[in-house]
Amino acid sequence: MHARNHWGGSFEINGEPGGVGSTTVDDDDRRSRDWDRASLAHQRQFEHLDETQQSWLLGHTVDERKKKKYVDLGCVVCSRKALKWTFYGFAAAFFLIALPVIIAKSIPRHKPKPPPPDNYTVALHKALLFFNAQKSGKLPKSNGISWRGNSGLQDGSDVLNSDGGVLLVGGYYDAGDNTKFHFPMSFAMTMLSWSVIEYSHKYQAIGEYNHVREIIRWGTDYLLLTFNSSATKIDKIYSQVGGSRNGSTTPDDHTCWERPEDMDYTRPTQVANSGPDLAGEMAAALAAASIVFRDDAAYSKKLAKGAQTVFTFARDGGRRTPYSRGNSFIDPYYNSTGYYDEYMWGAAWLYYATGNSSYISLATNPGIPKNAKAFYMVPELSALSWDNKLPAAMLLLTRFRVFLNPGYPYEDMLRMYHNVTGLTMCSYLQQFHVFNWTKGGMIELNLGKPQPLQYVANAAFLASLYVDYMNATGVPGWSCGPTFISSNTLRQFAISQMDYILGNNPAKMSYVVGYGSKYPKNVHHRASSIPRDGKKYGCQDGFKWLDNRGANPNMITGAMVAGPDKFDQFKDVRRNYSYTEPTLAGNAGLVAALVSLTTSGGSEGVDKNTIFAAVPPLYPVSSPPPPQWKP
Repeated sequence: MHARNHWGGSFEINGEPGGVGSTTVDDDDRRSRDWDRASLAHQRQFEHLDETQQSWLLGHTVDERKKKKYVDLGCVVCSRKALKWTFYGFAAAFFLIALPVIIAKSIPRHKPKPPPPDNYTVALHKALLFFNAQKSGKLPKSNGISWRGNSGLQDGSDVLNSDGGVLLVGGYYDAGDNTKFHFPMSFAMTMLSWSVIEYSHKYQAIGEYNHVREIIRWGTDYLLLTFNSSATKIDKIYSQVGGSRNGSTTPDDHTCWERPEDMDYTRPTQVANSGPDLAGEMAAALAAASIVFRDDAAYSKKLAKGAQTVFTFARDGGRRTPYSRGNSFIDPYYNSTGYYDEYMWGAAWLYYATGNSSYISLATNPGIPKNAKAFYMVPELSALSWDNKLPAAMLLLTRFRVFLNPGYPYEDMLRMYHNVTGLTMCSYLQQFHVFNWTKGGMIELNLGKPQPLQYVANAAFLASLYVDYMNATGVPGWSCGPTFISSNTLRQFAISQMDYILGNNPAKMSYVVGYGSKYPKNVHHRASSIPRDGKKYGCQDGFKWLDNRGANPNMITGAMVAGPDKFDQFKDVRRNYSYTEPTLAGNAGLVAALVSLTTSGGSEGVDKNTIFAAVPPLYPVSSPPPPQWKP
């Protein structure tokens, strides 16, 4: 049996001679020729087949071609062409998208520059420097005013032994002279402290928080020296150091024109054995500062205790004579016209500082506003100044009402304070014709008298602050009689007055030294007008610098001068102090107004709660529910 051979023959091995199936040579040749002819015929027939048919016969050849066109990736067979374009696509995406992202991520990032400070912030930085230039005593190295040095190191020595007092070194010179008036100095510290309490976040945002606190502390440290602050009861206050009597020919702060560093004349210390106005203002300053320094518990406590001691002196029934009465060193310069406004002002600040309800009871006692004529709506009593605290005191107490709503027994009086505060704000608006205005747009709060800008700055601060109180409580405005006034209208008043001070006036002059391109150069100021050239100019020698027509050799940056007259006219003349003299109280109001209006780096609005931190709960705490009944 032979296995079948599908290819046309048996599987037997042929060709061996003599073997089974062997053939002859001729047979082999013939068969070979037949195979060749068959092969050629078969080849010609194969060439007529298409590629698919050929692949059936020559499967292994077509597979080789497929291997060239496709790639076996294991789980997927992919076209080489598609794989190639896919690779190119990924490469393009990497270079166009991924690579730029990687580069961008690897480059160090720089924070975007903050927006430039607004004009009020620029002016505020400068206005604070004025206080550095006014410092008396041994100056810190960080004071930053190159033309100022140590001065007044023997102040108070005339009472050191005879009166059991202390050296009164430190504090601030009041204006362009070398006198330390404690009444306006105290007011300036109160105003600065109030501005910090309301707007600490703004001071922090513009980098002036530590600076303004240092300014306040320089003042309050000195005020604590002016009476026995460690006692609970005192019988005197040192009310002034230096000064001059009208018509005096004796060398003193007014008959001499000398730098503070060169003072060589007697500087008498004034003693007040009565002074409800001075003591009330000092109590306000120390109490407000105690809130500013609550993060320094020991110092804050010292300030609060001093405030209570000096306020007790102010309230002493046997010491109700104004501090300036009969004192020829004080009366011509800082004569107080009353003291009930200081009672209201000082009591309000002491309540916020201590939480003692006796102070708020006093501040809302009907006799206080009656004697202060708070409800008479006399125009000049609407103007805040070193002498008149009524509009500020009533606004401060209005704050108590709108934020805490204390109710009985304070509500009736607080509501009246609130109403008068609203009317005061109405009086500031030109449309109601309470005050005259200059043609250039300045309100005449001092009724056309000289040195108007300190009153303007104070009013701008009160108006701006009242707007922030309304905004913080969701109140859109208030009523002036039948007319509703939006809070934005009042804000625009504050802005217009500050812009007037900073240069938007007919003279196109900034009244803050060093701010803007045009400002006073001949400031009425001793230390600023006399060069620090290593020479000492005596009492009379300095007057050649007073009369010198050249600009002051030392720029007293940030000083707000007295201001223009009622015709918007300003004379940059050193001798004319009604135009060119700056004051401590005036600059304090300027600083407060500027920080209330600035928006640089800080959010708008006031700190609603810090001022009330010491105020106890106004209503009794609810008692706990009774225990569950058990049978």
